[in-house]
Amino acid sequence: MAFCYRWWHAPIYFTISVVLAFIAISTALNSPSSYDTTPPTRPISHHLSLNASIALRRSGFNIMSTLLLISPEIFLLSPSSTIFAIKDSSLVNASLPPWFLKHLLQYHTSPLIFTMDDLLKKPQGSCFPTLLRPKNVAVTKVGAKERLVEINHVLVSHPDIFIEGNVAIHGVLGPFSSLGSQDFGKNWDSIRAPICDANSSLVLDVSDTKNLVEWTRIVRLLSSNGFVSFAIGLNSVLAGILEDYRGLNSVTIFAPPELAFVASPSPMLDKIVRLHILPQRVTFSQLALLPGKTMLRTLLPNQELEITGDFNITKVLAINGVEIAVPEILSSKKFMVHGISQAFKVAELPTTSR
Repeated sequence: MAFCYRWWHAPIYFTISVVLAFIAISTALNSPSSYDTTPPTRPISHHLSLNASIALRRSGFNIMSTLLLISPEIFLLSPSSTIFAIKDSSLVNASLPPWFLKHLLQYHTSPLIFTMDDLLKKPQGSCFPTLLRPKNVAVTKVGAKERLVEINHVLVSHPDIFIEGNVAIHGVLGPFSSLGSQDFGKNWDSIRAPICDANSSLVLDVSDTKNLVEWTRIVRLLSSNGFVSFAIGLNSVLAGILEDYRGLNSVTIFAPPELAFVASPSPMLDKIVRLHILPQRVTFSQLALLPGKTMLRTLLPNQELEITGDFNITKVLAINGVEIAVPEILSSKKFMVHGISQAFKVAELPTTSR
């Protein structure tokens, strides 16, 4: 059968190509050369992204379907996600700079999961966060009897397109922010978000209310800086870490360039990731001042890391015999990330139930 190409496919494929090219270029520019040999890996399981993509395509959201399948990292780096899919016509008919389109898609994704029933229970005027922090969206209309919800005055036209695991997808009639070219600035401030005051019942991400560590930001930065497999592993087991360490307010992460067992969440993956995280922020200078054989507490119970060697003598700082190759590659007031040459090995310990 001869391949039939229709002219109206061109705008869709052009838009998708521009977005994917922008993501690929920006990731390459931000990745350190010593860690850019690993090809990008999807931050969620292929099974989940494929099922979500099929559901979107069946509902007529072809552009969002393709983007979710090819570049799920735009939407799904948080432990839970609710995606509000934008109609093809809204994306094709607007001339959008690639950076703005990426921000727009993140503004249509929340790091919390909401089914349609959850949205119907929200009071009118309440707000909840998006991946484009600190931008929020507001529930502007709720009709429980009619099962009608509007967000930023845009109707949720296709509720519960996809509900699986910690991912929910709904279709909306249009974008939550204006797409007029006159609104474009040089950053995410071009997204026009509603103002959420003290009486708006703002819903915060679980990492904001129970855990002060910027986990979503950490996962994004690890992924965009070349530590893709570790970002995937951390994202896969993050729910358990949040549950077990509710009062955690800072961390130090030893990020390896490669990490095994990332295909799916497992007890072993959970152990490996936790072994690479200290429950406090420690700079390279602070580590270098510690004497050899100093033990470092990790998020993995009953397993500590050991300072091996003396930095003052060897000028090489190693943890469990693994060199810190790129110290302080990422940092903020709440976290510190040191790049290490390889992953730490987990000792054989009996599996304990929570």
